[in-house]
Amino acid sequence: MAGNSFGNLLKLTSFGESHGEALGGIIDGCPSGITLDLEAIQTEMNRRKPGQSSIVTQRKEEDEVQFLSGIFEGKTTGTPIAFLIKNNNEKSTDYSHIKDVYRPSHADFVYDKKYGFRDFRGGGRSSARETVSRVVAGAIAKQIIPEIKINAFVSSVGEIFIDKPYQDLDFSKTESNPVRCPDEKTAQKMEEYIKQIRKEGDSVGGTVTCVIQNVPIGLGEPVFDKLHAELGKAMLSINAVKGFEYGSGFCGAKMKGSEHNDLFNPDGTTKSNLSGGIQGGISNGMDIYFRVAFKPVATIMQTQETIDNQGNVVQMQGKGRHDPCVVPRAVPIVEAMAALVIADFYLLNKVLDK
Repeated sequence: MAGNSFGNLLKLTSFGESHGEALGGIIDGCPSGITLDLEAIQTEMNRRKPGQSSIVTQRKEEDEVQFLSGIFEGKTTGTPIAFLIKNNNEKSTDYSHIKDVYRPSHADFVYDKKYGFRDFRGGGRSSARETVSRVVAGAIAKQIIPEIKINAFVSSVGEIFIDKPYQDLDFSKTESNPVRCPDEKTAQKMEEYIKQIRKEGDSVGGTVTCVIQNVPIGLGEPVFDKLHAELGKAMLSINAVKGFEYGSGFCGAKMKGSEHNDLFNPDGTTKSNLSGGIQGGISNGMDIYFRVAFKPVATIMQTQETIDNQGNVVQMQGKGRHDPCVVPRAVPIVEAMAALVIADFYLLNKVLDK
């Protein structure tokens, strides 16, 4: 199975399944001599882990990271960093009812057709639990580029949106509520709505906005490795993501050039930032900001019509422990993938400068 590695100079290769013994990864290309804050890495894992509030899946996993190589006396050695996260609370029997049945809008059908076999326990490799490895790698990537600040937050749930620009938000409040929305009044509405959706046995989608600040000018390699293209690929590789836009995004298509152009200040900054910090595929030193759309979780606790592996039409109902809305737990994943992209280009620029 290809497609398990991400990055160029800084590369993550991940492994593991939702209900296997463990998940993990190997990070190659991390510079030597970086003093790692292991507690900070675990904090990122705690932000992603299940069971952290009443509005997420109640699967209980400690998600403690065990490092196997590449770190000595608290510093990176420059050799591959291998790590492991054990599964402790898998309940594979929760999925016995779908052994021969394809869940609507899941990867069940295509995995079975592509590989002729599938791990039906929680989706196996297609499960969002795979993202634990990304969060570990992203937490390390953040420590490669400590001067660059990456903040993601939930900007919408269903039809409930933050009505403020990101410049008016206090990112320190993002972790003050289970929705991870830095606007407290909006967060309360979102939380109440998610609880209502859960009671209905349904699910709902939303968006995560990410802001990257203090980015140096010059990251990005045109023409095929543009910075926004790599960020888009990173985000679209996350489970349940249906869309990516940066800067003015799709709203820019409605504007005239006279409205959309970012006019320069004498110091090279721009008066507006509809470009989203990227021009010609290269960072321009302004804030990079983008939005990622997540679909509603496919497993719902309502009866739905589907087919089995013999093509028979059958009725099924979701069982097990699932998120009614994935976006609160997706925030650290978005940050992690953004950090991997930025750190990779940062290291490439250092190589090219030599």
